[in-house]
Amino acid sequence: MPFDQKREQPGSRHVYGPVSSRRLGQSLGVDLVPMKSCTWNCIYCQLGRTKHYVTERQEFFPREEIVAEILAVLKSGVPVDWITLVGSGETMLYKGVGALIADIKKHTDIPVAVITNGSLFHLREVRDELLGADAVLPSFNAGSHALFELIDRPAPGFTYERHLDGLVQFGKEYKGKLWVEVMLIKGLNDTDEALCDIAEALRLVDPDMVHLVLPTRPATEEQVAVPDRDSVERAFEVLSSVATVMHPVKGRMALEGAEDMLAAVSAIVSRHPLQERELLDALLSRFSGDRCAASGALAELYASGRFDRYTQAGEVYWISRQQGLRS
Repeated sequence: MPFDQKREQPGSRHVYGPVSSRRLGQSLGVDLVPMKSCTWNCIYCQLGRTKHYVTERQEFFPREEIVAEILAVLKSGVPVDWITLVGSGETMLYKGVGALIADIKKHTDIPVAVITNGSLFHLREVRDELLGADAVLPSFNAGSHALFELIDRPAPGFTYERHLDGLVQFGKEYKGKLWVEVMLIKGLNDTDEALCDIAEALRLVDPDMVHLVLPTRPATEEQVAVPDRDSVERAFEVLSSVATVMHPVKGRMALEGAEDMLAAVSAIVSRHPLQERELLDALLSRFSGDRCAASGALAELYASGRFDRYTQAGEVYWISRQQGLRS
């Protein structure tokens, strides 16, 4: 689906949620780039393959428009714990994130988080723009050039050395919460050697916390798999020598506070596939355990015509019918 057709909030094409996040509570997502504008082509990406790399920063959408959409949601009285800047690709390709953060903070005390792959941190302008954020969550999935190329598949010129150097420099300059995300993939970066390499590199970055995440949604490449429990525990043990590690226990999706359930679910599915089992659990919570009511709501949502079902590894996922399978 073309980016400008998304409507997660009434009258909005950039703001979605709030959605429940184990790490950020009720998180109001703000999408800053067109689908899929990225410097990487990660094998685990839930958005599909990067068909054409984007490496030049630009102001894809007017900053005033984005701020107005954020304020409209906040004025509605919906509870929001974090305003989270993200992208249907790489967030920091949006030129002017620093000014956007400053504009948001003129109107609210709600903290601002930025989720990014960190590929542009070698640029001083990018590091400077992030200094006003309350939390920055960059990716770091490999402690070697070979695994970086295999997992993240960067655009030409985006080397492992430049990625690490940028993160190290940012860690020295940034005073907010630096939470590094490590996507753990079975048979690739969950080995003892790979984990020790990641730990050694992260000591140079000196993050406040490491967030272990797992590829639980359909990925770009079919061979991407979730590590077994022993590997996850080993990663937790090794990386805990660097910083506090958030264990990748799956958080619970919350729909209790959603005034428009169809809009809330559409907002999530427009960004990533949604496990049907997770959706049904959320509906059960919304309807106080009434399975008939939850199943009826599930059927009504699907009957809206907005979604398709997709099966991978025995799990059923919901995807946007207009987007289809993003190959």
